[in-house]
Formats: sequence, structure tokens, C-alpha cells
Amino acid sequence: MNPPPPLPPDDPGIKLRPHTYDGIQEFDQRLPNWWLYTLYGTIAFSIVYWFAYMTASVMPTDQAQVDAEMAKLAAIRLASSIDVTNDALFWDLSRNPVFVDAGKQTFNSLCVACHLASLKGKGENPAAVGPNLVDQAWIHGGTPKEIYATVSKGVLVKGMPAWEPVLGQKKSAEVVAFVLSHHQKGEPITIEVPK
Repeated sequence: MNPPPPLPPDDPGIKLRPHTYDGIQEFDQRLPNWWLYTLYGTIAFSIVYWFAYMTASVMPTDQAQVDAEMAKLAAIRLASSIDVTNDALFWDLSRNPVFVDAGKQTFNSLCVACHLASLKGKGENPAAVGPNLVDQAWIHGGTPKEIYATVSKGVLVKGMPAWEPVLGQKKSAEVVAFVLSHHQKGEPITIEVPK
């Protein structure tokens, strides 16, 4: 076994550990401050990150971010191929949060005056102009393509303007998707005779 190397004569603060392993003797020195600050900073960051993401849910999780991006991509895909005669497509649009939110914004800016924010219209307030949009009774048909036709062409005798010339096809479809988001596919539809 080799003897430990001599300590440098110019630095009396260097200490060696008393044990030797495979002929190697370790220094017994404090780690440099930059190294310790990096370690403590990493530990502090991991605790804050864990608290923000896992415990307090302050920041969205990775899964929530992926779901939001997938919903945006699905909305773009659905919007690029709007077939206003396809009921299944309208039901898909009504389950896409990006599309429904866009429809809600349009509805709140243009349709609330007649149908109220609750979409119940005359069902909630007899003084309201528009009919109830959340029940299963429809005046002009309750299938998605019939609802779209009502929104796009309007019912001038009842005071509802044609919205497609104003909004365009995509925004009209978003409003229909918002209305359909308050319904379930396959629910029974009754046709009301206008009074």
C-alpha cells in the first residue's frame, strides 16, 4: 500500500480523511459555495414546482395542457370541414370546448337580448322575445341541421334575423354548437305549434 501523498506546504487548511481505499485518500473539504447554492436552489425549485403543479394546482398539469391543445386542433379540423347538413358533425362540435366557447361568446353578444343568458327565453321570462332553447320542444325543428337553418335563415315573421349573412357559416355553426351543448344526442324532440 502506498503512503498518502504529502500535503502541500503552502496550504495548511487542506485536510485528508484518515481512511485509505485502494490507495486513494479523500480530501475532507467543504464544497464550493457555487456548488452548494446550485444544490439548494434546485431543491427549492423542486419544492415550489411540486407545490404549484401537484398540490395547489396553480399551474395546469401537462395532461390539461395537452388536452387543451388537442381541443384546439380538433376545432380547427372540424371548422375546416363544416357540412351544415351533417348532424353528427354538429354533435361533435357541441362537445368541443373551443368551439362551444366561441359560440357562447357570439351568443352572449347577439342572442342574449331575446333568448336570455340562461337560454330559457320565454320559459324563464314571459316578457322575453325568443323561445326556450334548453327544453326539448322546438318550433322550427330540433335536429342540428334544422337549428342551423333557423339560425342562418332566421324567422323574420317572429323577429329573428338571418344571422349567416352577418356572422358567416363558421360563427353560425359555433352558436348552434353552443346551443347543442345544452342537449344530449338522441334526446326526444317535440315540435311545438307556434302561437
